[in-house]
Amino acid sequence: MHVLIAPDAFTGTLTATQAAEAMAQGWRRAAPDDLLTLLPLSDGGPGFLDVLAGAIGGESVLVTVGDPLGRPVPATVLVTTDGERRTAWVESAQAVGLHLLEANERDPAVTTSAGLGELVLAAVETGADRVVVGLGGSATNDAGAGMLAVLAGLEEGTLTRGGLALGAVAPDDLVDVVPRAREALRGVELVAATDVDVPLLGLDGASASHAEDKGASPQLAQDLEGALGHLVAAVTAAYPAPTDLLTGRPRRLDREPGAGAAGGIGYALLVLGARSVSGVDTTLEAVGVDMLVGAADLVLTGEGCLDWQSRQGTVVSGVCTAASRHGTPVVVVAGRVLLGRREAMAMGASGVYAVAESLADLDASLADPVPRLTARVSRVAATWSPGR
Repeated sequence: MHVLIAPDAFTGTLTATQAAEAMAQGWRRAAPDDLLTLLPLSDGGPGFLDVLAGAIGGESVLVTVGDPLGRPVPATVLVTTDGERRTAWVESAQAVGLHLLEANERDPAVTTSAGLGELVLAAVETGADRVVVGLGGSATNDAGAGMLAVLAGLEEGTLTRGGLALGAVAPDDLVDVVPRAREALRGVELVAATDVDVPLLGLDGASASHAEDKGASPQLAQDLEGALGHLVAAVTAAYPAPTDLLTGRPRRLDREPGAGAAGGIGYALLVLGARSVSGVDTTLEAVGVDMLVGAADLVLTGEGCLDWQSRQGTVVSGVCTAASRHGTPVVVVAGRVLLGRREAMAMGASGVYAVAESLADLDASLADPVPRLTARVSRVAATWSPGR
């Protein structure tokens, strides 16, 4: 039996590579004669570059940028060449990732995306004519304002002080920002590879959906929503919205899918003229997932928490979609499962299993994730492998 092991990272505990290796160890324990192919994946968030580098190669350029609090951290620009096209790939989480902060430092009121602006400039300096920005796993909620400021050559000011400060931004403060940022990117195609397709504002937006995961209280999440709404109004007043070619009406960039990705960095990239694509689809295409899924008898995937957000735009949903084209069954092993059996089957999953089946199990799994994941997958293999 040929099993393709293709998980995402188990956020906060295991990288995608670590998860794939733990899963393989567990499967071999129960079914040692099965053929295993390991394919760690990413949705544009943490691990995006590792997955791409392993799949398509390229040259890695090491740089130093600011983290969400402005401290220097190492980052990488992956440069690939396809004919005459030179593409620079960057991972926003390397500059603004939540994993860069200690628990007591997480505060989306003050964390900034300025470091991502430095990373994008480094990508442009490689001579690339296309820059792809993987979005996900951010500690910020500033709608990419810090990134815009750095691209415009403004290292200090209201735009670089975090999400809450954006409530004081006026249209006059933005008059030169977007034109200068666009000038820094002249001749470069900008692509936003988003991990989620949520809008910037509203009940499904960046602040309401994800700010609390980054350290915000419910009240702060509401305040951030107001600040980001104020920023959108200021941007709209300073720059006429582009026209939708189909309807002839002004486009509401803040409402477009992916605008809320990475604390709203997707919105700032759209303002700069970026094309938004699915991060997981970009990754799956790069690694040639269709060929790999078609050659497998079973696909094993997983992530930290399988919930309602997993149904679209994630590694699990992308793998299920790819497998459905070939009639290959998919088994999901997640740290926690908060999705009902019917919803999981609608995604295309043939079986779903949780590593932590209770709150007591959850603490133990977080404290020692590899043995728990390995043991769970071993039991799953005993069920699914006919070779055993």
